[in-house]
Amino acid sequence: MVTQWIGRLFDERAWPARLTLLFVLTVGYLTLLRAPDSPPTLADWIIALAAVGASAGGGRWPLATPIVQAGLLAVAYQVGTHASVVVKVATAVALFELAMRRTGWKVLVGTLAPTAVYVLHPSGGIPSLLYRAAVMVGAPVLIGAYIRSLRQTAAQAQQRVAEEERRRLSETRAARATERTAIARELHDVVAHHVASIVLRVGVARHVLPADDPRVREVLDDVHGSGTATLSALRRLVTVLRDPEVGDTPPFVEPGELHAALDEVVQRGRQVGLDIASSVDPAVGDLDPVRGLAVLRLTQEGLTNVAKHAGTAAHAEISMRLTPDDTVLLEIVDDGGTSPPALPTAGDVPGHGLVGMRERVELLGGSLSVGREGRGWRLSALLPSASPPAPRRSARVCHPKTAQAPA
Repeated sequence: MVTQWIGRLFDERAWPARLTLLFVLTVGYLTLLRAPDSPPTLADWIIALAAVGASAGGGRWPLATPIVQAGLLAVAYQVGTHASVVVKVATAVALFELAMRRTGWKVLVGTLAPTAVYVLHPSGGIPSLLYRAAVMVGAPVLIGAYIRSLRQTAAQAQQRVAEEERRRLSETRAARATERTAIARELHDVVAHHVASIVLRVGVARHVLPADDPRVREVLDDVHGSGTATLSALRRLVTVLRDPEVGDTPPFVEPGELHAALDEVVQRGRQVGLDIASSVDPAVGDLDPVRGLAVLRLTQEGLTNVAKHAGTAAHAEISMRLTPDDTVLLEIVDDGGTSPPALPTAGDVPGHGLVGMRERVELLGGSLSVGREGRGWRLSALLPSASPPAPRRSARVCHPKTAQAPA
């Protein structure tokens, strides 16, 4: 703790504090600690204040400062009466700063200058000379060297910590790149292969099966379109996973394309029989790619859950708007349906839809709440803005439309 305070006091930027402290001590010594019959002379004041002023250069000129102080000490011995004590203290401070900031021959030269002054102006014999040399020269140099070694040790420790952090980050990036490559390979070799096979078989069926029932043709066209879109998304996902420069959340939905993508999701929900009322703020179409992708995925998963748990004849309402602070508010509410769910749920392995949606929203600093609303469920998501809000336009309301469910 003491060494930390000493290091802060003798920081290069703290020279005004050091100068003020030395000035106060000098004035106190010359005015309070002198006998009334032996007041300091004008020469004492000039030499003492010159030594205090020279102390300000210890941080910028650590070698020149003790040499100047040694010269002032020699003058004080010749013409001063009380100023020599002040100059000795200022010289000790200069030697401390020199040893704290420099090494080698510079410390040697800076130490020899005041030592020569003590030798040329002995008082009290050899023991007194050795004592002054040890206390006024040796001690400041040793303490300064000790503080310098502590600083170097702390700097080396910080450097090692930084290097370890860089190594850890590098290993983490390498591991993530390996995982992304493995996932991309599995998506390409397994998932994309089977989806491509499904699209191919459905395409053959569209041309082979008779078109007597238009509902069969509609279902085949829908499956073929969904499979083709899935293949396209898989190719883009594989590209993103194999490119280490692309972030974890790929911008699949560019600004201006979100409305069309949302309309397509709503239309596909209506094609399976859902009665969907959609109210979308036009300003949502200008969302950034990351939040645009989140809104699209939340809408897809929300409607999928409605069809799965409330049945394909359920009524769902989608509300999407921007607040004045550019926060996205998304709500999907269903009435619980009047028919059994379209997909069996008994014995199913619990899915990860809600977990994935919550993780996606929390990653953007938002919040997600899902709970019962009467007989149905309400999904509410809030996605905050990462940039200053943009000018808003009036809301656009898409009136409910119900499409005939395929057989």
